[in-house]
Parts: sequence; C-alpha cells; structure tokens
Amino acid sequence: MIDRRALLGSAALTLAAGPMFTAGQAPAQDKYPSKPIRLIVSFPPGGPLDVMARLTAQALSGSLGQMIVDNKPGAGGTLAGREAARAEPDGYTLLFGSSAALAIGPAMYGNSGYDPVRSFAPIAIISSVPYVMIGATNAPFKTVPELLAYAKANPGKVNFGVPNGAPPHMLAEMFKMQTGADIQVVPYRGASTLITDMLAGRIHGGFETTSVMLAHLSDGHIRGLAVLRDSRLPSLPDVPTMTESGVNGVMGASWSGLLAPAGTPQPIIDRLRADTLAALKTPDFAGRLRTMSADSPNMSAGEFGAFVAAEHQRIGAIMKAAGLKAQ
Repeated sequence: MIDRRALLGSAALTLAAGPMFTAGQAPAQDKYPSKPIRLIVSFPPGGPLDVMARLTAQALSGSLGQMIVDNKPGAGGTLAGREAARAEPDGYTLLFGSSAALAIGPAMYGNSGYDPVRSFAPIAIISSVPYVMIGATNAPFKTVPELLAYAKANPGKVNFGVPNGAPPHMLAEMFKMQTGADIQVVPYRGASTLITDMLAGRIHGGFETTSVMLAHLSDGHIRGLAVLRDSRLPSLPDVPTMTESGVNGVMGASWSGLLAPAGTPQPIIDRLRADTLAALKTPDFAGRLRTMSADSPNMSAGEFGAFVAAEHQRIGAIMKAAGLKAQ
C-alpha cells in the first residue's frame, strides 16, 4: 500500500536535468502536441492497468487531442518498458507505468534493456487501486482461514491464477511466504482470461483489483476473501481485511502513472503534468475512481520518481527472498 510519508523519507532521488534547449527547438515545443500521443500499456485489454490507461487517455483527450492506447504485453511488462524507453523523447510516446514494467518485470527477467528509474522522466502518478484476494464460488473454502486449513490438508491441490509478472504474482508469493501455504501459482497472460477461468471454476483463487472485480464481487459470481489494506472497503463491507483474517504483512495496491522517455524536454513534461493534474480533478474522472474504490495520491513529479525507485528496490528484495525468476 502506498505510504506517502514513508516515500518522502525513504530515499533521495536525483533526477537528471533535461538537455539544454536551442532556439530552434522552442517553436516545435510551443506547438505541442501537433499529432496523436501514443500511450504504451504493458498488459492486454481488459485488465486493471488497461482500464485505468483508457480512462486517463479519455480524460486527457480534451486538452491534448487524440491519445492512442497501445497494448504491448509480454515478458512481465518489460516489452512495453523497453519500447517506451527507446522511443524518441519528444512527448509523443509515453509509458502508462506500474510496478510491472518498473519493478517486477526488470527484477524477474534480469536484463530488461532499460533502467526502471534512469530511463524515464516521471510525469504524474494517476491512481492507487486496492487489491482483493478472490475465490471461485465452487472453491472448497469461503474464508482465508478455511483456505489455509484446506491447503494444509490437501497440499498442492489449491491453485491461484495470476497475471505473469504482475503485482498479483508478487502478492501470491508473499502470501505463500507469510503462511507457508502449499498453493500452486498458475501464470496467465492477463487478468481477463484469469477472470474467465475463475468464473468457470477452473481455478480456485487469486488477487485482483477493485477496478475490474467490483461488479463480479457485488453480484456474487466471484467471492471476496480479504482486502489487502488496513481497513475494510465501504464498497465491500462484508469482506474482512487480510489482517482480520489472521495473516499479517500481505498488503498492496495497484498503482499507475505517466512517464516519458528520459531526455524529453522539460516544457513538454510540465505541459503533460499540468494537463494530467487538471484531468484528475474533474468530477467525471474523480467519480470514476470512486466507483472503483480507487484514489489518486498527491505526489509531485519528484516524489513519484522516488516512489518508483523505492518500489524497484522493495519488490526486488521480495523476489530475491522468494527465489522467483522467469521460467
């Protein structure tokens, strides 16, 4: 879960200054944007990151013109990260970043071809969305204690579906480390196929965000087992927290934000940040966040950069402890 106070005191991050501008560059920047902006997303359509990216693109289209969402799934988010990092730093290719491309993927796949911190210029954090441990309605457990008891009595019989290299993958590993539960983690390409299999009863459980799960949880097609934050969600009042369920240390939220390739001129970064912050404050966007039980953390660009660096270190340590590497 994002702790803003911890972020502010966790580390000092020096952001490299952009290149000096020549007189010939100014007119082109003054006309920005003069063509569609490409927004690279590291997972397939239908997942939580894609949902938030499309909401953001729609909100920004009024001030920035056409924004094209370009889904580039694969290699735990590093395909998208690499393509965005290598793009021309002119403000027309942006990364809709999350811990997948900026922390988990680079740690899991080793040589990702880019540095999660130095290869990008942070623009603005967009959202923080709570995670929920979910279970199929035909699963042989209805609560976390029942899950742990069943897994102990039936080692290797419980399977959890996770988007490969995404935050739910880390949460599943954290849960196994904290509880010692013998759970088989089944990797998926994205959240949409995972949800389809859970609705069909082919997998027992997993972790997903409220941005894509609220409707399924509310109509009872998928069961909420625990929310991964320090208090219950008003939208899911009957779902206990993980701590209430007897498991400590398994908490998290799905964060997303806009970043540009390093070297993008500062006036363009400033324009993108100003327009993004304005969009976040509109009643429509704020209302959409509320319907997903999400919020938009208040961070400066520098604080967002420090947060990305801290996440990169934190998740790398978790993966090392779990011995998790790409298969």
